[in-house]
Amino acid sequence: MQPELPPLRAGTLYLVATPIGNLEDITVRAIRTLRECDLIAAEDTRHSGQLLKHLGISKPLLSYFQFNEARRSEEILERLRRGEKVALVTDAGTPGISDPGERVVKAALAAGFRVESVPGPCSLVAALTASGFATNEFQFIGFLPHKPGERRKQLAKLHEVAGTLLLYESPYRILKLLRELRDIFPDRQIVLARELTKKFEEFLRGTPAQLLALLEKRSIKGEFVVLIQASDSP
Repeated sequence: MQPELPPLRAGTLYLVATPIGNLEDITVRAIRTLRECDLIAAEDTRHSGQLLKHLGISKPLLSYFQFNEARRSEEILERLRRGEKVALVTDAGTPGISDPGERVVKAALAAGFRVESVPGPCSLVAALTASGFATNEFQFIGFLPHKPGERRKQLAKLHEVAGTLLLYESPYRILKLLRELRDIFPDRQIVLARELTKKFEEFLRGTPAQLLALLEKRSIKGEFVVLIQASDSP
């Protein structure tokens, strides 16, 4: 028999990972945390509201996104001071990984509150493990700067970094990124992981030039995880 699970702790911030596509990927622990918490801070309350409705959960929602992080962090700290149990979720994946979360975590820890991770879906892990590239050493960069000069400067620096490199990119800038990779990493193998865990999930593999030629001929949809093979890979 499964032992009785401990209740959520008062005055704790819970970082709850949510599905990146397939709703079946949410964990039993995540569902219980969302059911038992007092408040859910969400990147997009409408989006998270749909997930909660699917799960049959009704809880107060507080918007927490990039442009209100400072104000909302203070509100969340006040809730924790009252002894409330607060769950933080983003639109998809793990809070703090290229999504809001880092700021309130630092603030909560500095104020002496407990922060607990409720792990689950994360697109960079899903892409890396299925890429066929080395997983023993890797570096996650997230989104590159929008300005061309800054982007190329950062990519040039990454040329000397050991291990598999991982980036996030939108469908609107993926061709631009592939052209930059063609100039800076012309001989490296690249994997494009698109629409992870969703119906049209796919992994595209090849050199930057090969992938560029492929994508220029088709409609591009969905977010990408871009993986660059390590320089010392066979």
